[in-house]
Amino acid sequence: MDHIAGLLDGPRARGAFLLRCVLEPPFAVRIEDGAPLTVVVMVRGETALEADGEVVAARAGDVVVLRGPAPYTVCSDPGVAVQAVIGPDEACSSPPGAVRPPTELGVRTWGHAPDAATSMLVGTYPVGGEMGARLVRSLPPVAVLRPDDLPGLALGALTALLDAELDHEGPGQEVVLDRALDLLLATVLRAWFAGPAAPSAALARRDPAVGPALRAVEAEPARGWTVDALARHAGLSRAAFARRFTTLVGEPPMSWLTDLRLTLAADLLRGSDLTLAAIADRVGYASPFALSAAFLRERGVRPTALRAG
Repeated sequence: MDHIAGLLDGPRARGAFLLRCVLEPPFAVRIEDGAPLTVVVMVRGETALEADGEVVAARAGDVVVLRGPAPYTVCSDPGVAVQAVIGPDEACSSPPGAVRPPTELGVRTWGHAPDAATSMLVGTYPVGGEMGARLVRSLPPVAVLRPDDLPGLALGALTALLDAELDHEGPGQEVVLDRALDLLLATVLRAWFAGPAAPSAALARRDPAVGPALRAVEAEPARGWTVDALARHAGLSRAAFARRFTTLVGEPPMSWLTDLRLTLAADLLRGSDLTLAAIADRVGYASPFALSAAFLRERGVRPTALRAG
């Protein structure tokens, strides 16, 4: 399974939310929508984002990727009082006494004025599958990618398309916006994962020993993998491979394998009519009982509960 394909297969932009924010300094907006994944494209101006106790700066041409569901604040300066709070379902409210709160400015546009100094496109993604959620968890809470980190021509064209589509409503527009958002996310992630600032999960895949082992397991999750077998595949001793894998991936090989198999099984339980026996066979468990025991031990639920849900 391609890493980015696996990620995008979860947060496909069906049901995503796209908004143009146009804000005039000083501004501060608190986002508490609980979105699993958010992409902010800076069109003009600059902003600061406070997320997970960290403040990062972004300016025109930058792209910010935020891993939810933790809240974050978009502001012209960290000292500015919050003017508006965006909650679940994009519900907006203003704290008592808020000065110059942003308002709706037309179709999918929100802020102070259409020609405000700061303009950004904000896309939020629901994550529809266990595999997508697993890979989203591998991302840092917030990351800023500069134009030098990204393929400017493709990103510029996608940004222009999204910006233009937001100005009107028409037949099929939701489909166009959804697919453009998918392309935007894929473009950003491909460039990010290929660069030196990639998250640890992507760096592990580029390791000459651990990378081939990860890809081999993902290609054949049902195979009877052992640490010895993976070490031989990587060309390392068992001990050396286990240490290297744990350091780069963040957990031991068999723990990672178990989580992968149960994640794949969970998506099959929710998204297919396969029997429990067929799913167990597909993800590498000898029997439905073995799969059920693994689910109960690792996740505290039985597979039947996932299917019922």
